[in-house]
Parts: sequence; structure tokens; C-alpha cells
Amino acid sequence: MTGTGDTGDAGDTGDNEDTGGTEDAGDSARRRDAEGAPAVPVRHRDDNVPLAHFTRRIQVVCPRCGGRALVVPRPGLPAPRYASELLFQPRRLTCAGCGAVADWEAAMRDNALVGTEPGGTEDPFFRRPLWLQTRCVGHILWAYDEEHVDALAAYVGARLRERGALSPTRAMFPRLPAWMKTSEHRAEILAGLRTLRALAERSTPADRSDAAHEHGDRPRPYRSVYFRGGPY
Repeated sequence: MTGTGDTGDAGDTGDNEDTGGTEDAGDSARRRDAEGAPAVPVRHRDDNVPLAHFTRRIQVVCPRCGGRALVVPRPGLPAPRYASELLFQPRRLTCAGCGAVADWEAAMRDNALVGTEPGGTEDPFFRRPLWLQTRCVGHILWAYDEEHVDALAAYVGARLRERGALSPTRAMFPRLPAWMKTSEHRAEILAGLRTLRALAERSTPADRSDAAHEHGDRPRPYRSVYFRGGPY
């Protein structure tokens, strides 16, 4: 957002951000905001989901008309076994507004495919600005699609945050920037996520957010590889 990029400290637990009161550990109550958004849990447990998981479907700015386009795995591919495989899958960009279509394939190094790196305000495949961007407390809040927005809202809105048994280095929530973890900005970030959720329902060039542009925040290349012989 600067949100789910590689700008956070992977060692930061981010637990129990809100110091105003306590929560019963067995409390499963859920809240719903006045906008009718999905219920936000009082308690959040991090299952170590990587940012790559949310690259299955990415809303971007169309390179032709400036409206909303979608980036998805190329049709006909088998479902990936692991989220990391999504970073190697051939992709297709399509725009329902103007009919633009483009394809992407991973680069080759020797006999292996070189994976892309998610993070920042561009999609990791075509490097198009994300459609879901808005200004928030002096930063850019971004997401790939509605599922990503809901996952962030569940984390930000929770008053009790718990880590899973494992903490892999590619997990998304530990890598969030500090400004998204503090309770000080909770209300503003949740409002920004509602703005992103509303943007996800719009598609014309006139609907484009004034923040939906390149911001020079591409993540450092990770250069993971996938050896040929599989479906890609």
C-alpha cells in the first residue's frame, strides 16, 4: 500500500496494535461498518499468506484507453499447486471497455523461467499502474483486487493480531509498512479501503483515481526460478 510491498520489517509482529482496552481471546464477535462492507473480525490470525496469492486477478489501468483492465492467468492453464507458481504463469491483460488484449510470459535464464516480484503500485507482469489506488495519510494505499482489499481490511480493523506457527519471509502481513500497522491510522486506512472497494466496481477512464499512476516503487527483484518441464 505502499501497502503490501517489501517495505515492512519482516521481524515486526504487529500484534496488539491498539492499546485502548482488551479483547477476550475467545471472542469471535464481528463488526460491520456503516457502508455495509464485509464484517471485520475483532481478532485476526495470520496464516502466512504471501502477497503472490493475490496476483491471481489484478485490476490495472488499461494501456490503451485508461479504463480498468484485468490481468489473469492465460486461459487453459492448470491451477497452481502453490501461490509462488502464480509468479511464473503466462498472463493475459484484457480490457472490456476498448477490447485491448496483451500477453506476458516469464523470461528465461538457462533452462528455467524467471519469476516476477509482486509489490508496489504496478502489476508485476505488465508493469501497468494498479487500478485500485488512493491517497491515505500521506501515502498511497493500493490493492490488486477485492479479495486483497478484504484481507487488508480484516488485518487493519482487528484489535488483536496473532501470528501463525510459522513466519515465512514472503508472508504478506509482516511486510506491511509501519504506517499500516499502527492503530493511530486505523480509521483512515479502513476508509481508504472502502474507497478501493468502490473503485473495484467502476471501469471507465473517467472513474480512474487520481492516484492510479506509476510511483517509482517497484520491489527489488527476487529472481526466483522455475525449471521447465511443467505446464508453463
